[in-house]
Amino acid sequence: MPLYLGIDAGGTHTRARLVSDDGEVLGAGETGAANTPAGLPHALNVIEEAYGHAIDQAGIADGELSSIHAGIGIAGLNRRGVLDGLKAHPFPFKSTAFASDAAIANLGAHAGQDGAIVVVGTGSIGFARVDDEIFTIGGYGFAVSDEGSGAELGLRAIRRALWARDGRISHTPLTRELLDHFHGSAGEIVDWTARATPRDYAAFAPMVMQHANQGDATGELIVQEAAQRIGAVIRTMLERGAPHCCLMGGVAPYLRDWLAPSIRARLREPLGDALDGAILLARTRAAQL
Repeated sequence: MPLYLGIDAGGTHTRARLVSDDGEVLGAGETGAANTPAGLPHALNVIEEAYGHAIDQAGIADGELSSIHAGIGIAGLNRRGVLDGLKAHPFPFKSTAFASDAAIANLGAHAGQDGAIVVVGTGSIGFARVDDEIFTIGGYGFAVSDEGSGAELGLRAIRRALWARDGRISHTPLTRELLDHFHGSAGEIVDWTARATPRDYAAFAPMVMQHANQGDATGELIVQEAAQRIGAVIRTMLERGAPHCCLMGGVAPYLRDWLAPSIRARLREPLGDALDGAILLARTRAAQL
C-alpha cells in the first residue's frame, strides 16, 4: 500500500508528516531551519532528520521506504542550483516531487483549487493560482523584500530606536525597551547588525506588536505601515483574479486585525496547512507515474 510523505522545509523550522493512502497520520517530525543560503547540504541534512523522525515514529523499516511518495516544499527553491541539487540527491523514495514552500502552502490552503495566500512570518510572500496560472509577489528575500514580515518589523523598530537616541524622533516605551536590550549602545547595535539574520530581526516582532496593541505611537506606526504593505499584496492578487486569499504564517494572526476592513472581508481561513499541500503534491506526482 502506498504511503505519502509531506515535508515543509522552511526558513524557521522543517516539518514532516507521513500518512497512509486513506490519510491516516502515521508519523511526524520537526527540526530546525532548512535555510538554503546556508548551503544545500545543510538543508538536505535537516530534511533527512525531519522525515527520519516521522518514519521512525511510524515504525517503517528501511526496506519499506520504496513504497513512499514524497512531496517536498522548500524555502529558497528559486536560488541557483537548489532545484538541480534536490533532483540529483538520492532520496530513498518511490517518487519525490519538489515545490517552493509557498506553493505547498497554497495547495494546502485551497486543497489544490484556485486561490491566493500571503505568508507573513520571518519573511513574506504572496502566491496565487488562477486558471492554471501561477504567480508570486515579493519573496525576494531580506532586506530588498519581505514587506510586512517579522524581520521587517524588527528592522524598522531598531531603526526608529536609533532615531530616538539621536533626538530625531521622540522616545516611546518601544524605543526605550529596544535600546535597553542593547544596553543603550549604538555601537552594540551596529556590531549586532553586522551578523544579524532575518530570524534575529524577527525576534523583535512580538515586542513591536505588543507595544502597538498597547497604543505605543512608534509601534502603531510600524505595524500600520506593515499592514498597508501586506494589504497591497493581497489587493494585487485579488485584482489578478484570485477568488479569495488566506493569510498564513506566524505573524499573520497578529497583523490581521490591522488590515483594512475591505481586505479582511476577502480573507478566508485555510482548508489545510503546508504539510497537507506537500502530501497533495506527493499524491499528484504518484498519479502521474
